[in-house]
Amino acid sequence: MSDRAIKMAIQAGVILAVIVALPYKVFELDRYFVPKELILHAAALIVAVALFARRRSLSFDVVDGLLALFLLWSVGASLFATNHWLAQRSVSVSISAAIIFWGARSVAPGSYRPILIAAGIAAVCAAVFSLGQAYGLDSEYFSSNRAPGGTFGNRNFVAHIAVIGLPALIWSTVTARQQFGALLGSIGGALVAAALVLSRSRAAWLAVAASLVVLLVPMIASRKYWRGGHVGGRFARLTLAAAIGGAVAIVLPNSLNWNSESPYLDSARGMMDYKKGSGRGRLAQYKNSLHMAASNPVFGVGPGNWPVEYVRFAPSGDRSLADDGMTANPWPSSDWVAFISERGFVPTIALLGVFVILFFSSLRRWGDLGNPEAVLAQCVLAGTVVATMVVSAFDVVLVLAAPAFLVWSILGATSGIRRGMREVSMSPPWLGVAAAALILASLISTARSVTQTIAMTSVGQGGLTAGWVTGASWDPGSYRINLRVAELYSRRGRCSVARGYARQAVSLFPNSPEAKRVARNCD
Repeated sequence: MSDRAIKMAIQAGVILAVIVALPYKVFELDRYFVPKELILHAAALIVAVALFARRRSLSFDVVDGLLALFLLWSVGASLFATNHWLAQRSVSVSISAAIIFWGARSVAPGSYRPILIAAGIAAVCAAVFSLGQAYGLDSEYFSSNRAPGGTFGNRNFVAHIAVIGLPALIWSTVTARQQFGALLGSIGGALVAAALVLSRSRAAWLAVAASLVVLLVPMIASRKYWRGGHVGGRFARLTLAAAIGGAVAIVLPNSLNWNSESPYLDSARGMMDYKKGSGRGRLAQYKNSLHMAASNPVFGVGPGNWPVEYVRFAPSGDRSLADDGMTANPWPSSDWVAFISERGFVPTIALLGVFVILFFSSLRRWGDLGNPEAVLAQCVLAGTVVATMVVSAFDVVLVLAAPAFLVWSILGATSGIRRGMREVSMSPPWLGVAAAALILASLISTARSVTQTIAMTSVGQGGLTAGWVTGASWDPGSYRINLRVAELYSRRGRCSVARGYARQAVSLFPNSPEAKRVARNCD
């Protein structure tokens, strides 16, 4: 029963995390991220309870140990963060994603198929909403910025989900039990390809190319495990469908207002251009972020605290800074730059080790598996690792709830089919400590996401001032809400009330010019 609960929580969660969003446009990023985080944390809570419910002992290997080191070090780094609210939120995504990984790994021998199918469906759902926006569908849940972002608010995030879920979608198609399932998979492949083209995401395009190059030899080697003529024929049809989908996306008129007459060709030409434009800005950002890491090599500046501290290291005119003196985005343009600058070198190396070990273990000892579908699932593991490593080098993936959910559910389901490395058993006392810690962390994370959702709802549905004040009471860690309340009261001359909110905003972002200005006006 516990295994079934784990499987269903992961299946439902990985799809829901792609779909959910809030309509409150004043919270342009958080209205997408917070509900997805809520789904991740709620699923992780269910998995954690089910994982430890009937188990008297657990075994772990090198991968589990490195992942645990990454989490423990991240928790330690959060203690030294300037903004503990951001630190808790960032670490909670990592902890919940790890729980999903361990849960998927524990049920993988009998449940890897439904989990991979759910991952493929999630990728198609992301593509469908993105294409809907591109071809005229209007919704208050969509954002006009970085369209067509669908239920992610940013087309790059859609592309990340699509390319990470693509190996699982391919596997689900070529191993489908029925021809109708294979047909649906091919249609899904066409939709995903179209969304990838319209996204103009160079990171996603590079990930597709890298996956093809790296997996060419393993796919050829796996041919002897292909079941009759189904796999080859279905793969060919899926490839054709994807090519048609991409071509149709290029020629079919859409509602996107590109600034170029040849936007897709321009994106392809600029894939490796770091001498100008966003590429040059990204390199400058990496350099400044590494200065942050060098000044805090052990624990970094704290999980999630990159936007809090980056302004101290960025020179004037830095492309990562907005007009208000804050960072344009709440993260750097790379997971690995984020981890190094926010958590230090040790946990970053540990997490990198997890991906390296999973990749090379996926290409070994296929003969021990016996089941041809399990062998092909190892190609999914390798492909997912490659795609994740590429997109995470150019953008954030693992620090965001929805892509992290997708990545770790696939990695857990495919790596758990076999456990080829030496395992160590966890004694009951330590098992109890681990269970209590993970369940408590999931409870706190879920509660925090609930209060953030209520805060945004209060602002979106409440009065001009009353809604913001109610939101601040539900989410005291929100810089945006506290600053807005301080501004509202300051304009009315009610500094006695505004002062507390302004000071709270300054404590959350000490380098914010706007927060310090409001605080000075009321001192």
